[in-house]
This record gives sequence, C-alpha cells and structure tokens, in this order.
Amino acid sequence: MNSQDKILRSGFALFSLITSFLFVYYAVTIFTGETGSQHLKIFAYVTGGYGLMNTYILSWAWRTQVGWTMAANTVISVCFFGVFLMDMLRGGLQDSKQIAVLVGLAVVLGINWYTIRKLNQ
Repeated sequence: MNSQDKILRSGFALFSLITSFLFVYYAVTIFTGETGSQHLKIFAYVTGGYGLMNTYILSWAWRTQVGWTMAANTVISVCFFGVFLMDMLRGGLQDSKQIAVLVGLAVVLGINWYTIRKLNQ
C-alpha cells in the first residue's frame, strides 16, 4: 500500500469518525434539551445508536480487517436511512431542503460504507 492510499484511508476514517460523533452529539443534545417531543427523542435514540455502532464497527475494521464489518455497516446504514426516510415521508416532503438533507445523509452513509470497505482491503 502506497502513501497516497494510507492518507486516503486515514482521511475517510477521520471523516467517518467525525460524522459518527456528530450523530451522537445530536442525540445527546436532544436528550438533554427540555423541549424535545417523544417522537424526537425516539429518533435521537436511533441517531445516537447509529453513531455509536458505526464508531464500533470502524474501530474493528481499522484494527482487524475482518469481513463482518462490511455486512454490519451495510445493515445499520440501510436501517438508519430507512428510519430517516420513513420519518420524512410521514410528515410529507414540503420543500427542496428536505430532499437536500436526504441526499446529504445518503452521501454521508455512503462514504461511511466506503470507508469500511477501504479499511477491509
């Protein structure tokens, strides 16, 4: 593996770690806030769970390069995206900002998946 691949791998891993931290931070913010509805708190559980599980899978992929990390990351990403999509569809898509958020989330989840794939090589 050349130095460019190592830098690329490290950069993707850092991006994945930062986004996982942001998901967990969002969940903690909702839990500690006073105005969150019950629905929002349930969604925060899902978001925080994804962030924590992605961090765990990322650390396993970094240290061991085992194959189950790809499958686990795929499952949690698809489940999280499905919950997010159903939540958006439940309220109805009102404007283009919601679609941009949906596409942005898909890109972040795709990069996280690609990171695990690169770490398993």
